[in-house]
Amino acid sequence: MDRTNREWKAMKDELKVFVEKCQGWYSQYLVLAKVYAKQGVDLVIKAQDDLYNFTHQWFTAHLPKVATEYDKSPKWAQKGLFYLPWFCLFLIILNYFNVFDRSPVIKSVQDPNIVIVNDDLRGMVKDGEVDIGSFVEELRASGRVDFNEQFLSRIGANVTGRVSEILAIPGQMVKQGDILAKITSTELTQSQLAYLKAKSASQLADQAANRARILYKEDVIALAELQKREAEASSAKAEYRAANDQLRVQGMDQPSIDRLAKSGVIESINNVIATIPGEIVERKINKGQVVQPADALFTVADLNTLWAVSEIPESNSYLIHKGQKVNLIIPALRNAQIEGVVAHVDSIVNPQTRTVVVRMEVPNKDGLIKPGMLATMMIESQPTEKLLVPSSAVIREDNHDYVFVKEDDETYRMMAVKLGPEGKGYRPVISGLKEGQNIAVDGAFHLNAERKRQLSGG
Repeated sequence: MDRTNREWKAMKDELKVFVEKCQGWYSQYLVLAKVYAKQGVDLVIKAQDDLYNFTHQWFTAHLPKVATEYDKSPKWAQKGLFYLPWFCLFLIILNYFNVFDRSPVIKSVQDPNIVIVNDDLRGMVKDGEVDIGSFVEELRASGRVDFNEQFLSRIGANVTGRVSEILAIPGQMVKQGDILAKITSTELTQSQLAYLKAKSASQLADQAANRARILYKEDVIALAELQKREAEASSAKAEYRAANDQLRVQGMDQPSIDRLAKSGVIESINNVIATIPGEIVERKINKGQVVQPADALFTVADLNTLWAVSEIPESNSYLIHKGQKVNLIIPALRNAQIEGVVAHVDSIVNPQTRTVVVRMEVPNKDGLIKPGMLATMMIESQPTEKLLVPSSAVIREDNHDYVFVKEDDETYRMMAVKLGPEGKGYRPVISGLKEGQNIAVDGAFHLNAERKRQLSGG
């Protein structure tokens, strides 16, 4: 035990001696460092003095005016010029260590959803609060421009015949009653002949019935004979009216029929007449062509009013009602926008396409809109109160929506949110945000780009 204590005491004495030696060495080195430092400073100051004197002598010999002005300057100015090189050296050292670099040192970001902003990025970002507002959902539906069928007429032939003359061409404006073409028809000839025969038969039957009435009064014929003659007259008159109606169906107006009855001259020409005023937008006949009553020869339309028609999926049909506001966009007219309302919503679903037809009326006084043009209908729903965020605050990544929530003046956190479809520049919040939260309402794209750059270490 005594031996152990002696060894331990000896070790302590040796350690004490070693520490004292180190302190001595340190004091010697400190003294030497002070001496060398003083010698170095003295050497630099002497070199600067020599350089200063040399420069002053050079200016005195070559530029005496400058040297004279310098000698006349105040002592503080001369002393400041003496210390100017040291000041420049000090600035160079500070610049070397990036003391004047205005770009902030990016903080260490452990969370990949955190982004640190600098002054330049701060100018690109606008903050705002999540708030409840009136939301109008917009349903976007592709469609087309079509004729207004209330002012559209497809005109065909009234009889079977051959086209003998064409008086109208596509693009021509016509009035109701104008003759568009003429058709030579043997069928019309036969109908006129049948009309004249029915007229003559009706007249003969009327005369026979009148004679029978006279003879019956004179007690020459029996009552049965009179009734027979009157029945024949009634039947002949019915056939005469039927023949008249047949000519009307085949395109002859009543004055023309009356002239035929008076003159007895048969005409084989049938006129194709415009039934409404408007523009001829289609013609499907040529001279010499044989046409049938089922054929559509001309299409006449009034283009001052058109229809915009769209097919809405049945899943969204409950959102559409007559009278809702519609904004029609026509790409062919440099995305011209026309405001209107829903004029009609079909009551049935197309079983093949599972869609519902929606229609709006489009004014076209200047004639720039053409039937057949593609169009997009933006249909507004009824406004409702919902928690909203601007569409500019939302970014889309990996099929998810995100917004940047402000945590402090330099930090934003990217948060996943669940949002509804856009309407009027806003999207309703389903989940992920609360009323009053401060978010970046503009500049979310720049924040996301900076977040990715910081994560990559750029």
